[in-house]
Amino acid sequence: MTAEPLEIYLEPQDLERGLRQDVRAGLTAEAKWLPPKWFYDSRGSELFEEITRLPEYYPTRAERAVLAAHAPDIAALTDVKTLIELGSGSSEKTRLLLDAFTRRGGLGTFVPLDVSVSALLGSTAQIAVDYPGLRVRGIVGDFTRHLDRLPTGGRRLVVFLGGTIGNLLPAERADFLAAMRAALEVGDWLLLGTDLVKDPSVIVPAYDDAAGVTAEFNRNVLYVINRELGADFDPEAFAHVAHWDSDHEWIEMRLRATRPMRVRVLDLTVEFAAGEELRTEVSAKFRPEGVAAELRDAGFAAAHFWTDPDGLFGVTLAQAR
Repeated sequence: MTAEPLEIYLEPQDLERGLRQDVRAGLTAEAKWLPPKWFYDSRGSELFEEITRLPEYYPTRAERAVLAAHAPDIAALTDVKTLIELGSGSSEKTRLLLDAFTRRGGLGTFVPLDVSVSALLGSTAQIAVDYPGLRVRGIVGDFTRHLDRLPTGGRRLVVFLGGTIGNLLPAERADFLAAMRAALEVGDWLLLGTDLVKDPSVIVPAYDDAAGVTAEFNRNVLYVINRELGADFDPEAFAHVAHWDSDHEWIEMRLRATRPMRVRVLDLTVEFAAGEELRTEVSAKFRPEGVAAELRDAGFAAAHFWTDPDGLFGVTLAQAR
């Protein structure tokens, strides 16, 4: 069976418009910021895949260990007909779930949603080959905007892995979970991956590796803005910073200007003082009770919570109430 043609709700002009809006808002703010989604052009995606294989970067390995151990439980508990993955990328970890559902039988449709046409084309084609009895419906969309486009009917499980929810600020998380609940029916399921609070000596190196791959990934956002918007950032004049905020229990990635700079982008001239920082990512870490509370507030009931053997990463199975 071949994958169905992609359903496209996000056009290239939508992405460019979004980039322009974010750059204008973030670079004119008193404390400058950019959202992390602009890391991920083809080079940024390659760098992130490299990061996931670094010895310091535990989240991918830990989450994979949870899924490897509990995918059969998830398949048995949910017994769904449709599996939907948000921010799917290569869908590598999701294959552990697809394998478990395939062995159990009953799963009919897999729906990966991602902003990247190229990533979806590659992953959906391969999954259709590897799981020949499965209907594969790729959706090009933004999980913060297009949850209302998810397929309806039948028992559904939405999978949101990688700790990506931690990139949303608390109010954004509440909005996302509320929109997720609105897109589901009572009894549908959500599988949520969350990185857990732990000693900063474990967390910080995961975002500031010895080989400098994360630093290159962080600076990639400036290369993206230069290429897409004709800006004149000197990316190598920005130092990579990974800062643990103990009050908010999140890590911040920042780019610190190593000298005074004046950057032209869009119709703006943006001044950077030496030492001034531009925040490029927040990655919140969670406590199990906090995850359950946020889900409850959005209309979900947490049914099961699993961690890897070292207790680094949590996966919650919740049901829409």
